[in-house]
Parts: sequence; C-alpha cells; structure tokens
Amino acid sequence: MPWKNGGGETIEMMVSPAEASFETFDWRISMAHVAVPGPFSLFPNIDRTLSVIEGAGITLALADEDSVSLNWRSEPFRFAGDVAVESLLTAGPIDDLNVMTRRGRCDHRVSRHPVATPTKIGWQGHIGIVVAIDGSVDVRTEQDRFTLGPKDAMIFSAGDAQEFTASSPSDADLFLIEIWNA
Repeated sequence: MPWKNGGGETIEMMVSPAEASFETFDWRISMAHVAVPGPFSLFPNIDRTLSVIEGAGITLALADEDSVSLNWRSEPFRFAGDVAVESLLTAGPIDDLNVMTRRGRCDHRVSRHPVATPTKIGWQGHIGIVVAIDGSVDVRTEQDRFTLGPKDAMIFSAGDAQEFTASSPSDADLFLIEIWNA
C-alpha cells in the first residue's frame, strides 16, 4: 500500500483492528523499502519504532533533536510519529520494519535477537509478535513448534506461552514486538 505521504510503498503485515485505516488503527506493523531520501509521513498521536533489516543504513534528522544513524545491526529506534523526520540513506536503499501504536490505546516495545544458538526469549503484554529476518527460525514452545522463513511473522496472544526458544540452522535475526493495551 502507498505510504501516507505518497513517497513510497509499504507492506502492511498486521493491523488492529483488522482493516483499520491510518487514522483508526490501534497498532500497525509494516515493512517498507526506502529507495530515496526524504520526509517521513507524519502520524499524530502515534509512537513508532523503526529497525533497519536490510541495506547499509539510514540517518534520521528529527526536528529539534540530534540526528540518529541506524543500520542493520542497530537497536530498534523509537520516536514520536508527530515529529517531523527527514531521512538520508547511507549507501543505497534499505528495507525497514516499522511498528506503530496509538497513544492512549496501546504501547509497544521492539527488541532485536540474534539467533546463532538456541535462545530462550520471554515476552510480556497482550500480544507478542515474532518476525524472522534474513534466515529461517524455528520457534518452539512447550506445546508447539513453528518454522518461520525470512520476513515471516507469527503472533502470540495473552493465553499462549510467555516464553519460547528460537533456533536457526544459520545465523539469523528475529524481532520480538510486544504490544499491550494502555
């Protein structure tokens, strides 16, 4: 789907409530290909977290704040969606993972987990979402086992296991997105 500002396209992975628009979502997870520098879309009353998942990197110039440089190994970066942001690409296009929650309704936390050996990961919140990046990842709970391919995602809800073990036949990264109601 087109970016809110029309400057590119995004893949909307998940949105709540289902079929919500930019103006009505409680939370939204997307991936975007950023091919040219420019302004980010403004999202009033939204908190965002951006993670570079492919490419050399991006520098974000936030209004009235220091610039922040992100690359594919950087920790996820959280910022207010109603702050003007200009982007500059480090050396060519990037792909990113973008998580947004509407203030007063939801909040979120995003963490990056390299998976070179079996790794136990716990989550809290109303919803936990696992996104595999750059390799397949096996996700195992006491009851179930799932295999995620690159850029696949799965969702845990409040009644599901609050801990899982992630493993990969090759080095892979996964992101854990935790969302809870405000």
